[in-house]
Amino acid sequence: MTKTFWDERYSNDHYVYGEAPNEYLEEQLLKLTPGKILFPAEGEGRNAVFAATKGWQVCAFDQSTEGKKKAEQLAAKMNVTIDYQAGEFSAMQYKPAEFDAIALIYAHFSADTKAAYHKTLSNYLKPGGVIIFEAFSKEHLKYNAANAKVGGPKDIGMLFSIDEIRNDFANYEVIELCEKVVDLNEGPQHSGKGSVIRFVGRKHHDA
Repeated sequence: MTKTFWDERYSNDHYVYGEAPNEYLEEQLLKLTPGKILFPAEGEGRNAVFAATKGWQVCAFDQSTEGKKKAEQLAAKMNVTIDYQAGEFSAMQYKPAEFDAIALIYAHFSADTKAAYHKTLSNYLKPGGVIIFEAFSKEHLKYNAANAKVGGPKDIGMLFSIDEIRNDFANYEVIELCEKVVDLNEGPQHSGKGSVIRFVGRKHHDA
C-alpha cells in the first residue's frame, strides 16, 4: 500500500482508526517504566500520543504526510509533544540501541521486506528493551472477507504467523506470543471480529 493510498485515507477530518490507543498497546505499555519508545508505521498517531501522555519520550514515523499532520494535531489536542518523521522506512536515521521499547501496532509491511524491517527495528532496541506487537494473522483473510469494515491487508504475505514472529525475534525472551480472535472497535476502518497475533518480547542482553 502506497503513500498515496494512506494520504487519501488520512486526509479526512475524522480519525479512521479512532483517537483512543489500541487496547493491547495500552495494557502492555502501562506495565513498563516510561523511557524512549519508537512507533513505526504510526499513521494518525493515536498510540504515540497515548504513550506521550504517560510520560514516554516518543518517536514515530510513517510514509504518510497526512498521517503526520493528524498525529501532530492529536498531540496538540492532548498537550504533548512527539517526534514524528514522514518518510520511507529506509530513510529513517535512528541509532542502534536508542530505544527502551518499540510498538508495532498493525505495522503491516510487504512480504519481501517485513523480516528485514523487523531485524532493523530490533537493532534500534536496547538490550533488555521490549517489543509490543499486534497485527492481523494469516487467518484474518476469512474475517476480512466476511466483513470488510474490520480492515487489514488482503495479501496473505503481509499477514503474520506465530512462527514468523518467533523467527524474526529469535533473540528475545517471549513474555507473550499468541494468536486469537478479537472484537475490534477502533474507528470505522477497524470494526468487527478479526484474527490477530499478539507478542511481547524482551531483547536478550547478549543480543
